[in-house]
Amino acid sequence: MELIRELKFLKGNTKGRIFIICFRISSGIYKHKILRYLLFFVRIFYTIIVQWCLGIDISDKTQIGFGFNVFHGQGLVINEGTVIGKRVTVRQNSTIGNKRDGGKSPVIGNDVNIGANTCIIGEIFVGNNVDIGAGSVLVKNVNDNEIVVGNPARVVNVKTVSL
Repeated sequence: MELIRELKFLKGNTKGRIFIICFRISSGIYKHKILRYLLFFVRIFYTIIVQWCLGIDISDKTQIGFGFNVFHGQGLVINEGTVIGKRVTVRQNSTIGNKRDGGKSPVIGNDVNIGANTCIIGEIFVGNNVDIGAGSVLVKNVNDNEIVVGNPARVVNVKTVSL
């Protein structure tokens, strides 16, 4: 039921829908040890369709919240240790991960918009309601409601939140 609600949220984004269907099924299978071995062919299908055909390298072990939206997707790489909140949008050629093998990965809050060709690297926290401009390299924490751009990314504006 949750998957159907999520697909309605992604209306008009065919590639994003294909990705989220494959990801949620493969991720669900991975969480159950017995199913992981019985349905290994589904996870192989995920690898072929999502990683090879769509060019989206996101492990089915990654924690992704409801409403994850991928625009274009090609060249998108997200490390399996990354935690992504709800209603996050990511564009093509972005990398989200750790600095070295075994290192800590980023935690991304809710309602975050990540521009194309963005790098978010290391043990950092991105707050809620954040916009990250295209081509940014993020290596430090970002507070809620901020807009960051550049290499290295810097805060250029703070959104006003009306109640």
